[in-house]
Parts: sequence; structure tokens; C-alpha cells
Amino acid sequence: MSTELPPVAPEVLAEAVESLTARLRKKLDDATAGCAAAATGEADGSVTFRFGEDAVVTLRPGPAGTVTEAGQATCTCLLAPRCLHRAAALGAAPLADTAPPEPEPEPAGAAATEQTTAAEPAESAASEEPAEPAESAASAEPAEPAEPAESAASVPALTAAQVGAAAALWHAAAEALAAGVTAGGAVVQAELLRAAHTARLAGLPRAEAAALRVVRGLRAARERRTAHRLGDLTGSFRELLYTAGVLAAGTADPALTGTSRRAYTPGGSLQVQGLCREPVLSATGYGGVVTHLLAPDGSRYSISDVRPGGLARARGAGRASVALGGATLDHAGLARGGLRIVGATVSPEGRLGAGRGVKATPLPGAAWSDGPAAPLFARPAAEAVAALLATPAEAAEAETALIGCDVTVVGAAGDHLLVREAVPHAPLLRLLPAHPHPELPHTENLRRIASYPGLRLRVLGRPDLDRAATLRPVAVGPVPGAQYTLRLPGEWLGRADLGYERLQGEHFPPPDAAAAAAGEAGPVPAADAPDPLADAPLWRVRRLLETGVAGGRRAVAEGARGTAAQAAYGPLRRAGLTAAADLATALAAEADRRPRDAFGRLADPSPDGYAWAWLAAATHLAAAERSLVAASWTATPDGATPAAP
Repeated sequence: MSTELPPVAPEVLAEAVESLTARLRKKLDDATAGCAAAATGEADGSVTFRFGEDAVVTLRPGPAGTVTEAGQATCTCLLAPRCLHRAAALGAAPLADTAPPEPEPEPAGAAATEQTTAAEPAESAASEEPAEPAESAASAEPAEPAEPAESAASVPALTAAQVGAAAALWHAAAEALAAGVTAGGAVVQAELLRAAHTARLAGLPRAEAAALRVVRGLRAARERRTAHRLGDLTGSFRELLYTAGVLAAGTADPALTGTSRRAYTPGGSLQVQGLCREPVLSATGYGGVVTHLLAPDGSRYSISDVRPGGLARARGAGRASVALGGATLDHAGLARGGLRIVGATVSPEGRLGAGRGVKATPLPGAAWSDGPAAPLFARPAAEAVAALLATPAEAAEAETALIGCDVTVVGAAGDHLLVREAVPHAPLLRLLPAHPHPELPHTENLRRIASYPGLRLRVLGRPDLDRAATLRPVAVGPVPGAQYTLRLPGEWLGRADLGYERLQGEHFPPPDAAAAAAGEAGPVPAADAPDPLADAPLWRVRRLLETGVAGGRRAVAEGARGTAAQAAYGPLRRAGLTAAADLATALAAEADRRPRDAFGRLADPSPDGYAWAWLAAATHLAAAERSLVAASWTATPDGATPAAP
């Protein structure tokens, strides 16, 4: 049984690799490969690695279980600490999340502040990396929520240190992109980690978080982990290059600079009703729960309890006590109850703080159809998604926003459940688990629902803006007045949290009730569900971009040579996607552009031109795919989803 290695702070690993000679750096990847299997745990909590008879590396994590200082990693060889053994052992350990700064005392009667970092787990299962994901699941890394946009006059200009740090991070990211997964070993990753640490010191936590996601993605790809997805790593590279490139140009955008301190401002007296709760599970070992709340005016709030502990904590936190103003509720009770809060403190994204002056009193709960949740189900899902995508700021919020709709179950199709919204000319919607982890009941619940075609269902979920007409439900309930619908216990107040409660046979209508609703499923068979995103020829651009991430610049250049490669973008032009075709062609040409001088040396070794060409194609592809996804929520008069161009 292998020993669990302690997480290592990114800057400690970067410093260890940077201290190696060029000769030792060439050997680092091979030395790192077998380290984890050879690790041995000691009684004092340290971990040792033996390299032959004369070299033993010892990692002694601090009280938090993380190696945060160079002195906590030692080696007995003569070259220590600038030795291959120590760098290899550190490189075999997982990357730690950056530690938050020490909390300051909360001023009485003033705005409270909660310390956090850009690497803090997102309070949404959908943001977890794959497996994490529902980080996405796959390699999701939690992202720092963007702060509300500020006016240009109130945004401070970037300092010279911030611009320089962003430029260094851009260069490191461009080098990593040109290398690709195949050549993106420990040395390339260390350069990214060094640049990420510099960005953090300069006050750019969002850029640092983007770099850490890329490094973790490179590691997962090189180790061939089952949770790794090349598409996720491609998206991480796009975000990192965009963030670093814009900041390096001196643009002071608060949504890109991020913040290492979440400000809580006084919210006065609030009255909120529970909407639902969902588990949080991140790829970095955090687990917990977030309970979503609504005020009578429709304002959305949340209370979360996320700490290290992984799956076990995510499963158990659903019934943990709510740490807010002395309230005697647990999260299960709050999801179906309410709170009257005096002296509330609220973060910009709606998280309720637990300051010393906050007082909370439990309130009776309300059904979705009677309380402030009723407006969520009053308009078609297409209108709700369109409102989320109306502006760039709202588009960012759409990744975590919840929408509601009443649907009729059509049946299972592959890994998803097909439903049709109960509005005229509605398209088929796909339901996917909000979190695919097998130990959480999301997948099992959807599988059971799929066995009841024609079932009327009230769904509360998060739109997946990377897939056509896809919703990831976090809670379901019966449709008021419908005969063939769920039959939940009275104490559940008309909803079931799919991440914590398992639907049983007694929660569904009897078989004889299906005859009365035989026509409700609709005439469209599951196999005929159109997918404009998958049917569009944009997959050719996506494959080119992913080829560059997997094999680096050389793979793009080699794949672009020959007449067949040049003709591959003809379908794009015939479909009217000329911009996509032009950007893909420009990327291929830039990848193959390697001018040399009279002595055969590269005249322009910088990867900047290639990185800009790749980023332009990736940004256009993301925008085009987002447009197709938005269109997929709108049906044609006959109820079919609009066809792809």
C-alpha cells in the first residue's frame, strides 16, 4: 500500500527545481517517476524516500500537514539541498493550495472580512474537477469568484510589479503551451510555479490560481490519470493565457486581478428561505456543503461549510450544524427552513458571514410553489439562461446560478436523461449529474428517474454552458397539480436534494398512474435528440487546439503540412464559419514558422507569436460554442432544437 504524500507549497517545489544544474534538470522527470511508490511513512508524521544507500530524503510537514518551507525537505547526500533527490521527492508530492494570510480581528460594527485565496474550493459541485468534479469534474480546480464590475474611475491602475509579474507568467505559460504535455515535465512546471508565486506576491491571485490549474492538469495528463480530460486542460491554458496577457498589457480589470480577501459588508436585517443544499467536493481534498437561500425580493444568498476532508466530509456535512449567529439548525433543516438574521454580513457573491455581531433565529420553511422560490419556475428556462448570458459579468455568474423549470421525462440516452420542458415548442433538455462521483447519489437518482417516462418533474439545477441544452439538477420535486409526478414525504416540503437523498420506489407514482399520462412524454425518441454543438464543424478547430496542448507546437506544425491538412477547414468555410477557419489556418502557419539565420540558429525563438495565435483561435472557439449552446435552449416552432450551421 503506497504512502500518502504531504502536499507541497508551489514555491518550495519551484525553488528546489531552480537550484538544480542543467545536467540534473534533464534527469528530474525520470527521478520523480518512481518516488511515490518508494515513499515510507514514519511514526512522527514525516515521509522518507530512499535513493540508494547514501541518500535519504525526508519531508516533515508543518502542523497543517503541508510542506511550506524549504527546511521541511532535507536530504542526506553531499549535494543537498541542491540535489536531484530532494527535488524529485518534492515533485512527486501533490501541490498544496496557497495558504490564506492570517485573519485580522473583525472590527465591531464595521464591515467584516473573510480571508480566502484564489485556490479556495468553489462552493459548487459543478466547479469541482472531474471526479472534481463536479471540480467538473475531472480536474477541476476551484476558481475565485469574480467581484462585481467597478467603474473605470474606481479601478486602481496596475503597479509596475503587477505588470511585470503578469508578463513573466505569460512567458512561462507560452513556453509551457509550446512544449505541450509531452515535453511539459517538472522543469516546465517549475517555471510556471515560480511565475505563479511571483504573481501572488504582486497581488494577482486569480492569475496564480489559473497557473496552478494548468500545472495540475499537466501532471494529471503526464501521469495518465483516469480523471484527466484534455478539453479541461485546454480550457485552463486558455484562461491562463488570457488572464496573463490582458494583465501584462496593463489592463486593470478587477475580474482578472481577483482578490485574496473576500470583503463582507453589513447587510442589515435579512429574512431568507432555504432553497436546497448540495455537496462540495474538490480535487484538492476539500469537502463540505453549501446551502442556497432566497430572500422574499428574490436576492440569492448561501451558507457554506467547506474544509479539508474530501468525500467523507462532503457526505457528512449535509447534516452539520449551521455556524451562523447561534442558529440551532443544521444544513438539512436550513435547506427546508428559513432564518431571520440581524446584523448580517454579506460578501459580493452572496455568501453570508458568521461575524460576532450576527444573530439568527430559525423560521418555518416553505414549499417551492409558495415561498420566494416560486418565481424561479414561472418563466421558461430559455429566458433564464438568456438573462444569465446577457452581459459578460452575468455570463460568469451563469456557471453557478440555479434556474428552475417543470419538465416531462422522455427517457435515458447514453449518459444523460432527456426531458422536455412543459412550455410550448420547448426543446429537449439533457440532465447530467451535478456531481458524477459514484459515492454521491446524483447519478443513481437520475438513473431511477429515467425509468419513469412521462413523469412530471420540477427541477432546480445549474445550466452547463459547455454543453448544448444541458442542466445539472441539484434538487427535484413534484409538479403542483400533476397526477403522474413524485410523491415525496410531507417533511421534505416538496423537494429532494439529489446530492444527499436517495429516491426510492415509494417516492414515485404507481405503474397504473402511467396510463393516464401516456402522452406526456412526447413523440420524440431519445435517440433523435439533436446536438448543435456536436454537429457543428467547429470540432476541427477544437481538435487542432487540443493537439497543440497534447503535443506542443511541433505537433500542430506537423499536422498542418500537406494539402489534406489545408483542405480540412473547407467545411468550416462552407458552413459560414470563416473566422474560425482563418484563425485555425493562421495558428497552423505560425506553428510551422521557424525562421533561422545563416548559421541555422532560430532567428525568433520566442513562443509569443504562437501563443497569441493559439489564444485567438481558442477564444473565438469558446465564443462560438457558447453561442451555439445559448441557441440550443430555444426551440423552433415544431419543438426541435435549431440545427447547427
